[in-house]
Amino acid sequence: MHQFKHEYMKKILIADDDIEIQTFLTYNFEKEGFRVHKASNGEEAIEKARLIKPDIILMDLMMPIMDGIEAVFQLKKDDALKGIPVVMISARSEDYSIIAGLDGGADDYLVKPVRFKVLLKKIESLIRRKSTLSKTQLQDEYDDERLYINRKSHEVRFDGEKVELANKEFDLVSLLVSQPERVFTREEILDKIWNREVLVGERTIDVHVRKLRSKFGREFIKTINGVGYKYIVMASEQQKTNKN
Repeated sequence: MHQFKHEYMKKILIADDDIEIQTFLTYNFEKEGFRVHKASNGEEAIEKARLIKPDIILMDLMMPIMDGIEAVFQLKKDDALKGIPVVMISARSEDYSIIAGLDGGADDYLVKPVRFKVLLKKIESLIRRKSTLSKTQLQDEYDDERLYINRKSHEVRFDGEKVELANKEFDLVSLLVSQPERVFTREEILDKIWNREVLVGERTIDVHVRKLRSKFGREFIKTINGVGYKYIVMASEQQKTNKN
């Protein structure tokens, strides 16, 4: 491990105001070969992220000065940071807290107490997901006159208006538009977006599809009952006029 430590160790930023949790996680992640950086509130987490550009961020929900949801929201607004996966951890297990975390831009949400092996698997999968997606046959740009996606700049526009998407929302719509009108099964989506070894419930996929529909319209993503989803190319009003 020591021979590649300085150049190749994955960097993780742990944002949590509980010193005992920081100490426990630091010890275990360092044992797994991570270079660990720590923050005790949301503002400090953003500052540290800008300095070190971590491979992944572990964000507590309830922290002083700036909570985890606001910190994630600010991170995802920053073009230099929004591509960094964020796992939110919290003692709050209510649906509205989980949905608020995901809506704010978190890539995953885990309820405390979290077993370290489970947490490690989630984090390894999220880091690997970025690499896996980059190796698929997704085009750098997609444009069907209504929806424009640039995977390099993470830019999304719908009917000419800029749309902000969380990482997994972006990955999901990028996958669907890579082959418009083709049905992607739930198994394929889990494999490419969440990685098959990560335990993700049916609700997680549904929540992300619902959020995409709220931004692009229900008609764009069609549910094929018992199978999966497909992206439907919809003509703009100008295209309809020209066709007529």
